Amino acid sequence: MHAAPTGELTLRTLAMPADANAAGDIFGGWVMAQMDLACGIRAAERARGRVVTAAVNEMAFALPVKIGDTLCVYTDVVRVGNTSITLAVEVWAQRYLTHVMEKVTHASFVMVALDASGAPTPVPPN
Repeated sequence: MHAAPTGELTLRTLAMPADANAAGDIFGGWVMAQMDLACGIRAAERARGRVVTAAVNEMAFALPVKIGDTLCVYTDVVRVGNTSITLAVEVWAQRYLTHVMEKVTHASFVMVALDASGAPTPVPPN
């Protein structure tokens, strides 16, 4: 594990009881949805337009997220192709009412830029 997050803090949100199972663990699907939102934000900024998720790779949960934790999603653009943007994503939990930050999962997301008609379109240069 890294001692500190890698990438840019793109999304912070609070894990609430409605997002948890009976044991108080936050659903993995909810965490993944937050990752998808963060990647959409970061990729749309880079593409200066609409993007969609094309693939999610290498996702594994190391630690649970609990009710009350602040979920912190960090993104790093690692590759820009013709129409795609690949992001490394790290999710850290700031434990409830503490300053303790723990890395809970990471993944690689591939986003594709789309034009107004929904067809893949080139990502503009920086």
